[in-house]
Amino acid sequence: MSAFLGQYIAPKEGEIVDPEGQVLGRHQGIHHYTIGQRKGLGIAAAQPLYVIGLDAVKNQVIVGDRDRAAHLECTVQRVNWVSIARPTVPIRAQVQIRYRSSPVEVTVIPLPTDEKVGERAKLVFDEPQFSVTPGQAAVWYDGDIVLGGGVIERL
Repeated sequence: MSAFLGQYIAPKEGEIVDPEGQVLGRHQGIHHYTIGQRKGLGIAAAQPLYVIGLDAVKNQVIVGDRDRAAHLECTVQRVNWVSIARPTVPIRAQVQIRYRSSPVEVTVIPLPTDEKVGERAKLVFDEPQFSVTPGQAAVWYDGDIVLGGGVIERL
């Protein structure tokens, strides 16, 4: 993927930082990284580091340990309610947040509609989830029935 992107996006060197902003290394463009990535960071550390954030404004890749890469909740935008009407109260479901990942238990909380991003919902996971990534799809189910889905907006 890096070679493909390199044909269309010029290198733009920036910093690789920890959550406190300490510079740990350099990168050749944040487009080469994805949330949850561990390999290819080019940083020696006492413990494995994972990409936990990408800051396009500062051109920084933010890394941290596995615990910092896990989240208990996220917000989803552009929600489509597939087989049910928009609920007015939180519902229980199973959600899949990564391709090929197993569904996990979640509480889906409808949020007010936003005129720019449409329907929204908050997902509260029963257990912390690794590599919840803004821009990826989240789809929630009741068994084999798709209840709804949307795009992960923020953590």
